Amino acid sequence: MEYVLIGLFLLLTALGVPVAFSLCLSAATLLFFHMDRPLVMVSQMMFSGIDSFSFMAVPFFMLAGAFMSAGGVTSRLVSFSQALVGAFTGGLAQTVSVAGMFFAAISGSSAATTAALGSTMIGELEKKGYDRDWATGIVASSGTVGIVIPPSITMVVYGAIADTSIGDLFIGGFIPGIMMGLSMMAVSWYYARKRGLAGEGAFSFGAVLTSFKDSFFALMTPVIIIGGIYGGIFTPTEAAAVAAVYGILVGLFVYRELKLRDFPQIIFQAVIGTTVIMFLVGAATVFGWLITNLQIPHQVAKFVVSVTTSPVLFLFAMNILLLIAGTMVNASAAVVILTPIFLPVARTLGIDPLFFGVLMVVNLAIGCITPPVGLDLFVASAISKVPIERVMKACLPYLWALLGVLIVLTVFPWFITVLPSLLAR
Repeated sequence: MEYVLIGLFLLLTALGVPVAFSLCLSAATLLFFHMDRPLVMVSQMMFSGIDSFSFMAVPFFMLAGAFMSAGGVTSRLVSFSQALVGAFTGGLAQTVSVAGMFFAAISGSSAATTAALGSTMIGELEKKGYDRDWATGIVASSGTVGIVIPPSITMVVYGAIADTSIGDLFIGGFIPGIMMGLSMMAVSWYYARKRGLAGEGAFSFGAVLTSFKDSFFALMTPVIIIGGIYGGIFTPTEAAAVAAVYGILVGLFVYRELKLRDFPQIIFQAVIGTTVIMFLVGAATVFGWLITNLQIPHQVAKFVVSVTTSPVLFLFAMNILLLIAGTMVNASAAVVILTPIFLPVARTLGIDPLFFGVLMVVNLAIGCITPPVGLDLFVASAISKVPIERVMKACLPYLWALLGVLIVLTVFPWFITVLPSLLAR
């Protein structure tokens, strides 16, 4: 029956049915026709799958990112980033990656990070001599860190499913996210040098200090979130709520660019984003229950152990599978579907669930710029009006750099585990 389940899902996905509906329909078909179970089980399991205190962090992080973006945070983070790296070769392109890392520490979403960068930077890059395709590719690629650098909505989903500390996952994502950002900065520097695109002005400590002061309250967001969690002041879910309130206060009273009339639209967009994620998680919960009920994780574990007992070989195989999965399904849905299958195998091979989770998120972040379901590609393309295939071509150099980071993280788990282990002491 497992072949029927997986076959139905792949067929529906190939026919263009949205992933969440493909998960529900394939699971409901198997439950009703092959297992003689009432269809009401589907809605019951979907509800139980999202009935978790941890998942309440999702709408709050959505709101926090939206309030910060509408409240003038994005422009200040871009100004600070430009003061830091704008004077170097390809400085404006490097500014996009630096700003992406800063905004990722606020939004928790790759799509939100891409949208914030695209609306601010694509036009500026084009004015300074960057062709529109390349500018769009830089923005789409830089958005990938949105689900790696904390807070990360995808890590919240993994932590809730894998029963792993969300705070530790957040801390574990810092170094990989920075490595991803630096690798993209290196690519931008190389191509800017080849094309003779110099930096903007001269580096000035005064300008850095001024822009830092201007963006201080925005930069405090991740400090409040991580510091509050590790200081025992609040849980990750409560931290998300605090971040949302902080975003409102900063936008209304500090930067004064957030208006009360903006609230309905911001809340509406956050509701839509949350609904999409929750529906995906609920549908994937039903699918995951069936996978577990059919003992697919046990079969996979037996097969993997019979082939190899090397954790590194298993991780490389997992990387390939996750990169393929990232081309077809949303990151959060992939986490819900694949975690119950492969986490037991990882534990059998002695792989730390924390390390495995962050590595999984990095894989799926790269999937955000791979077709046909690369979300960042669609967001950047919609902003710039550049066709998807041309955006993907422009992203290729950044994709290779990100794959290089993925290999380093796979071989050297230390980059992921060092900060959580130090803070646990």
